[in-house]
Amino acid sequence: MRQRQLTKVVALVNTQAGAGAVHAGLAERITAAFSRYGISGSVELHAPHDLSARAHQLLTDVRQRQVDAIVAGGGDGSIQSIAAVLAGTGVPLGILPLGTLNHFAKDVGIPLELEAAVRVIALARFRAVDVAQVNDSIFINNSSIGVYPYLVLDRDRRRRKTGIRKWAALVKAALRTLRHIPVRRLRVCLKGQEEPFRTPCLFVGNNEYGLEPVSFGGRTRLDEGALWVCIAKQTTPLSLIWLALRSVFGLVDPGELRILRTEEVDIMTRTSRLLVALDGEVKIMRPPLHFQIKPGALLVYAPSV
Repeated sequence: MRQRQLTKVVALVNTQAGAGAVHAGLAERITAAFSRYGISGSVELHAPHDLSARAHQLLTDVRQRQVDAIVAGGGDGSIQSIAAVLAGTGVPLGILPLGTLNHFAKDVGIPLELEAAVRVIALARFRAVDVAQVNDSIFINNSSIGVYPYLVLDRDRRRRKTGIRKWAALVKAALRTLRHIPVRRLRVCLKGQEEPFRTPCLFVGNNEYGLEPVSFGGRTRLDEGALWVCIAKQTTPLSLIWLALRSVFGLVDPGELRILRTEEVDIMTRTSRLLVALDGEVKIMRPPLHFQIKPGALLVYAPSV
């Protein structure tokens, strides 16, 4: 756990983060929280698509010692956008969890209460965690092929069209997706060995995800230097619904999944393009997909472990 003294930070806050998390007075509240630790905190509100470009600009300011730290305010997508810029630079990332689920913040150990998260940054202790990469794209949580990217696209389409909340749109999208499950024929190449799969979902985690009831959906470590590749064997709607329901309660049978642990893996298919989800966002990518782990590539302000 390393430490640097901070005097000036810039927080890039996603204006669309969470369920009403970004509201009037938030910037003043963040600024006031930093000032209590003698830190000048500048808060900038940005649309999601502007976060990466602004982080690139601020990286130059950090290197010129005009700014001490860059802080990401938002959910997993916001943090991923900025983490992708800072990974490999040696510049630590501060996190203010303002999203709906905040998976990465929870796994790193960042408190979800705003003032407590500011305190973690103010203490200026940081540690190295892994990130993962598929082709040229960085992700901090996970990436997947199959059902989930289609579900996300349908969810976002419904939200734009009707304005309904994310969870309501997700449920409706899930019901539609399960009626038209995209089963993919994939070839997984690992250490020179190729294995064919016919699957509705291939999931790649940045480090291992828990399957036990207590730890399901979370990670106890983000520094083991390994991808966690999970391939679903079920292909029928009924079997997938049953798997999803048991997943909610952490009752997944590992025998239903093909699980691989590796530093890198190639995914090949005959199609020229694939929908790929990365930390809840969807991209169109050209196969083959090369996944690899980047051990310790990201420095994060975090509590002592």
